Amino acid sequence: MAEPILSLRDVTLSLSGNAGRVEILHGISLDVTAGETLGLVGPSGSGKSSLLMVMGGLERASSGSVAAAGHDLSAMGEDSLARFRRDTMGVVFQSFHLIPTMTALENVATPLELAGRADAFKRAAEELDAVGLGERMDHYPAQLSGGEQQRVALARAAAPRPRILLADEPTGNLDGTTGQAIMELLFGLRDRHGATLVLVTHAPDLAERCDRILRLVDGQLDTTSSGAAA
Repeated sequence: MAEPILSLRDVTLSLSGNAGRVEILHGISLDVTAGETLGLVGPSGSGKSSLLMVMGGLERASSGSVAAAGHDLSAMGEDSLARFRRDTMGVVFQSFHLIPTMTALENVATPLELAGRADAFKRAAEELDAVGLGERMDHYPAQLSGGEQQRVALARAAAPRPRILLADEPTGNLDGTTGQAIMELLFGLRDRHGATLVLVTHAPDLAERCDRILRLVDGQLDTTSSGAAA
């Protein structure tokens, strides 16, 4: 049996706040196979986004193990983690996190340049064209609508051809029609590049497009309601 591309074992996460230590994730164990689409659902505050951040090494687990593409993330330093994410993962957030002083083309090309890609701007242009922004490459984020900014963020995530795509409520700041268009693009990028997709969403219709749905409740997997999407 093939090794899972994502594997979590007994993962816990606790963070310090004004009221003291807060327990966020409790003993999470799961495997995600290569090419799978996994939807993470559950009420607000259930730990969905925190789990996604742990999967991507953006938040370190307090205990347990996290492996991605054969690498033990818990054993990697910050610099190694950053390089690993750059080369292996694409992350799409609800907030677009674009650099306001850079054009759409520059926003997409910058991670590729940092990775030493000689064709950074060519590939960036191809990805922007693929998300329907071929005529908007020279525009700055402030000159783009919310939906267009999210398209730039999708292009930036997809340009390095990541093996793993992590998306945290990518339609949360968008109206229904625009959000649906973004999801079509996200699943299209998954299909085009063969990436594994893990999607956090509150929208049942989006989750149902995934191969499998996992529900989180109070930082734990609800095994009674997880399963394949219809």
